[in-house]
Amino acid sequence: MGILEQLISAASQGVQARRRQVPLADLEAKLGQRDQDRPFREALTRPGMSLICEYKRKSPSAGAIAPGVELADQVKAYEAGGAAALSVLTDETHFDGRLEDLADARAACSLPIIRKDFVVDDYQLYEAAVGGADAVLLIVAVLHDQRLRDFQLKAAELDLDCLVEVHDERELDLAVESGAEVIGINNRNLDTGVVDIQTTYDLITDVPTGTTVVSESGISNREELVELERVGVDAALIGESLMRSDDPEEMVRNLAGLSDSTTEHFLP
Repeated sequence: MGILEQLISAASQGVQARRRQVPLADLEAKLGQRDQDRPFREALTRPGMSLICEYKRKSPSAGAIAPGVELADQVKAYEAGGAAALSVLTDETHFDGRLEDLADARAACSLPIIRKDFVVDDYQLYEAAVGGADAVLLIVAVLHDQRLRDFQLKAAELDLDCLVEVHDERELDLAVESGAEVIGINNRNLDTGVVDIQTTYDLITDVPTGTTVVSESGISNREELVELERVGVDAALIGESLMRSDDPEEMVRNLAGLSDSTTEHFLP
């Protein structure tokens, strides 16, 4: 079984277990309790390069990333540094995430939040909406054509934006055909773990005009962000380098260009 298959299998088992504990009807009953809207896509389309800063405790490739780093402290630092949005890993088996992290992050900052997980069932969309997310990640490599479309429609009903993730031309074609408004180009091959930022440059030329584009994985410095913005990328999702930083607030500020002569270009 490949890495991606393991991730999908674990996600499916987790959904089944949680559904037994909390029936879908219980989640539906809580939908009306959501607080104010924090539009995710809108945060990515402000002038300049928007940063989606990620909180994750570990990953299959890196193991434990930042033991002892508290979620509230980290997301507050991201917001203070100028982040546009927040990504929270909720996969428990491989990333040591938890659904409760969404609510904790929402309480600690005012940024829009995307639930980053391996969505295999629309039950997870309800969990995201009730749990405190403003958007969800949908991975084309995980979902076949019809489910990709159906999940986007269901997410819209639940007032969730979608970041539709692709890694190659075939997946990009499927994302475009599904009507995706925000496309994330993952520079990491989920099966091999290999990261190559060239993936974004190879695929972005085929993304339709008007689509919001996010580059994901392998980005750690300002120079890369400047070049990505030059070719039309709207936002970048950055996680591991920020989690390992001794001063994540200052690192976000530097990445966003808020500490140099181009500051005014990156201000909201």
